[in-house]
Amino acid sequence: MDEKVLRDYLGRALSWHEAHVDWKKAVTGIPTKDLGRRPKGGEHSPWELLEHMRLATWDILEFSRDPKHVSPEWPAGYWPKKPAPPSAAAWQKSVKALEHDLEAMRTLVKDPKIDLLAPIPSGSGQTILREALLIADHNAYHLGQLVLVRRLLGCWPET
Repeated sequence: MDEKVLRDYLGRALSWHEAHVDWKKAVTGIPTKDLGRRPKGGEHSPWELLEHMRLATWDILEFSRDPKHVSPEWPAGYWPKKPAPPSAAAWQKSVKALEHDLEAMRTLVKDPKIDLLAPIPSGSGQTILREALLIADHNAYHLGQLVLVRRLLGCWPET
C-alpha cells in the first residue's frame, strides 16, 4: 500500500463516520438540561463521555509529540469530577478542544517526515500508528456510549 494512502486513511479514521455516527452529530443538539444527566441505570452523562474523550485524546496526542509530557493520574485525571458541565459554554469549549486535538493528530499522521512505525522515544514501544489507532478506537467506543445515553435520555434525533 502506498504510504500516502495509509496516512490519508489514518487521518480519516480519526473522524470518519462510515461505520458509525459522526462524532460531531453525537455531540450536537443535546439540550442543556441533559448535558449532565445520567440515564436510569447509566454510569455516565453526555458531559462525562465528551470530557473523557477530550482528555484521553489530548493525552495521547501530547504523549505522541512531546517527550516531556506527563499523563494525568489514572483514572481520576481522565474523567470530569462532576457529571454536569459548569456551563453550556464549557460544553462548547470541550467540543472545540476535542476537534482541535483530532485535527492536530491528523496533521501528525499525515506528515511524511514522521515515521509512523518508529517507537516514540519517551514510550515503551508505542508508535504514532498505534496512538492514532488508539484514539480512533477509543473514541468510537465512547461515541457508541454517547448515542446510547442520548437515546435513553430521549434526546437522540430520530432519523
